[in-house]
Amino acid sequence: MGSLTTLTAKGQITLPKDVREQLGLRPKDKLLVMAQGGHIILIPIRMRPLTELFGALPVDGPVPDLSEIREQLRWELGRRIAEGEE
Repeated sequence: MGSLTTLTAKGQITLPKDVREQLGLRPKDKLLVMAQGGHIILIPIRMRPLTELFGALPVDGPVPDLSEIREQLRWELGRRIAEGEE
């Protein structure tokens, strides 16, 4: 069942507490707002700090430093430009 809320003069709404709790929404969470077929759709966007992803992927060998990665990117970009891909 839905909950009733009111649009303020500034175009703001308050999400009812039961909806926030059901979706696990907290202050400063981001919501994507879309209009579709005469309806307003709110989609929570889960933003997680990068520190939560630490260790998420396995590492099989030594990790190259950033200068090595940048050099590989420059080399690949140069190759693409030379071959007319960029």
